[in-house]
Amino acid sequence: MHDNRPITFIDTPGHEAFTQLRARGANVTDIVILVVAADDGVMPQTKEAINHAKAADVPIIVAINKIDKKDVDIEKVKQQLSKEGLLVESWGGDIVSVEISAKEKTQLNELLEMILLLSDMIELKANPNIEAQGIVLEARLDATKGPVATVIILHGTLKQGESFISGKTYGKARALFDENGKLLKSVGLSAPVEVLGFADVPSAGDIFQVIPDPEKAKKISQIRNSQIEKKEAPEPEHLTLDQLFQKFEEGEVKELALIIKADVQGSVEVLTDILPSLSTDEVKIRIVHSSTGNITETDVLLASASNAIILGYNTKATQKILDLAKEEGVEIRSYNVIYQLTKDVKDALTGLLEPIKKEVYLGRAEIKRIFRVPKIGSIAGCLVTDGQITRNAQVRVIRGEDVVHQGKISSLKHIKENVTEIKKGYECGIGIESFKDIQEGDIIEAFKTELESRK
Repeated sequence: MHDNRPITFIDTPGHEAFTQLRARGANVTDIVILVVAADDGVMPQTKEAINHAKAADVPIIVAINKIDKKDVDIEKVKQQLSKEGLLVESWGGDIVSVEISAKEKTQLNELLEMILLLSDMIELKANPNIEAQGIVLEARLDATKGPVATVIILHGTLKQGESFISGKTYGKARALFDENGKLLKSVGLSAPVEVLGFADVPSAGDIFQVIPDPEKAKKISQIRNSQIEKKEAPEPEHLTLDQLFQKFEEGEVKELALIIKADVQGSVEVLTDILPSLSTDEVKIRIVHSSTGNITETDVLLASASNAIILGYNTKATQKILDLAKEEGVEIRSYNVIYQLTKDVKDALTGLLEPIKKEVYLGRAEIKRIFRVPKIGSIAGCLVTDGQITRNAQVRVIRGEDVVHQGKISSLKHIKENVTEIKKGYECGIGIESFKDIQEGDIIEAFKTELESRK
């Protein structure tokens, strides 16, 4: 909010992997704020952002950041911008530029004023009295809320309870939340809103549109899905990343099939965009399936049937799923750093894979009682229900279907004695490092991480 006028910002990451996010950002915004670091100048991803803004025919304001740093050459940055077709006003052009310091909060008000001034000049207008239309910016599968999407409203007003269609899914706006988690009854123009009530997770970038008739919305969704299902993918050959280079040398590999699972739709889009681009002349990478949420039994069975590898980003597979994958001969790899995921795939294509970290399941214990120990904190009185719990193990605390904490065991006792391990059927006291919010009924899952050499 500036001068009692709301401004909505859509932040798009600068790393080269997030090309689609920047493209989508340029297509849904009225004004692009191009942030250029005064010390770095125009980088490759800056050029990419400029191209997206030009392609979307969106006006640009340049914010030259980090002017608080010593020895920065602002004129050099303006020269670099001019080479990309952005001639700022101080150089005789028509592109507004503001020199700022995010760290020192220098001239941020001037930047906001320029945004409002430019919006007045280009006369941004929309009708708030029609059925709402918007764009899905982000989407995910929430463990408690179900499919959830962040939508920005471009036309009309969205009201709680209205039916809608979005891409190949549909739904009814059961609840609307603003950026602070406040429940809303309606949301208007250019406002971001978190929408609950989707039948399935939509895709980021999908058009969101209110359809007054719920049955009509459902029918449109069914038609769109049936059109997608008509496309059948050929089955590739089955292999693991470990085997890829060896098979390539033997002339047996032509295609690497992958199933992508990630925590949010934006990450899914990024991975499905950059992984196929890693293909070589000899090996093609093909995405068999991609979606948000935890790795499921359906994913494993699909991977088994299509001879694919499952790559998880910021998402995990339960022990039940890991056991099923082992039975089906399906490889599952989990990552929380996108660069490590892409590096492993690149290395697999060139036979340079280093030893991998492999998670080894140890056992499970159920918390039966909580003990409060002075100067120590909460100790979980547990019964080991499977395998064994060891003193040096890493653990996950599972509540219902959610992992609420992951860390290390700080203490392990049987009766009053410190022990190194407790086996199935025995009771024990477990202290968890840096976590005191344990509850009766929680499950403690123990595991260790080992390095596995390549064969």
